[in-house]
Amino acid sequence: MLNRLMKIAMGVAVPLVLLAAGPAMAEIREHQIKFAAANNKGHPQVTGMEKFAELVAAKSDGKIEVKLFPGGVLGGDVQTVSALQGGVIEMTVLNAGILAGNVKQFGAVDLPFLFNSGEEADKVMDGPFGTSLMELLPNTGLVGLGYWELGFRNLTNNRHAVTKLEDIKGLKIRTIQSPIPIELFNSLGANAVPLPYTELYTALETGTVDGQENPAANILNAKFYEVQKYMTVTRHQYNPQIVLISKKFWDGLNDEEKALLQSAATEARDYQRKVSRELDAKAIADIKATGMEVTELTPEETQKLRDAVKPMIDKFSAEIGADTVAALFKQLDAARGQ
Repeated sequence: MLNRLMKIAMGVAVPLVLLAAGPAMAEIREHQIKFAAANNKGHPQVTGMEKFAELVAAKSDGKIEVKLFPGGVLGGDVQTVSALQGGVIEMTVLNAGILAGNVKQFGAVDLPFLFNSGEEADKVMDGPFGTSLMELLPNTGLVGLGYWELGFRNLTNNRHAVTKLEDIKGLKIRTIQSPIPIELFNSLGANAVPLPYTELYTALETGTVDGQENPAANILNAKFYEVQKYMTVTRHQYNPQIVLISKKFWDGLNDEEKALLQSAATEARDYQRKVSRELDAKAIADIKATGMEVTELTPEETQKLRDAVKPMIDKFSAEIGADTVAALFKQLDAARGQ
């Protein structure tokens, strides 16, 4: 830069593009970001993290390094959120509904049987509704960079095949640490046991719980088929994941750095969703190949599940807030072209 200024002073022509490029690149400083998540390498969640890290390195010319900590090595989701708020960890990605403990309106995305497809969810979460939820986060020490996908959850257990609503009664089912999933399975007659994902495999192996519910990709990635005999394709809940960054860290960034991270998160989002959906499409066949017995519910039995959880949907809609739920369903109708 000094040489360029000397040339200008001496009357030597310097291309304007070079002058513009210097200050712009100079705005990107060196940073190291710890990015934590609960799933293991090979899961679409972690594949998205890897893409994000790759994009950030390229966009920052190597100045910003994203170090990945998958597999819950820095703690479970709730613990990691606290670490972000304290500025100990810079980033995480997790089920958006878990944030209901921080911002009650996030509970809306946990409502069962909400979305019919991932594409439908994209329209709602990428639109005004998803944005309105993220706007509530800074007051809690968090900043949202966008929504990725975990996908549709299905039920597994180690006691018997679940082919109808009554088969769920009495099963000890691990759920995520969020009020709606807990009440959802209690409403279906199970005994819901909230546990961190990092403790789930051991809980299944030791019989602390009979079963769990997760997307097919998780069942494969975490090798739950080693400790579970039966899977039922219930698709009872869709999980958008939210990419979070610590507000303490975010506030220390300049505008160029913020724009770079946001751009990388959005590009990685599109890639991550594609990977997630491709894997989900083949995961059930892969699960069957492990020897698990897979049951598809009939439409009639699925309707019984929907009917059983309707009272808890009404209850939580009131707790989440009528305005929030109304805005969600308005966006959902728009996504469906209604």
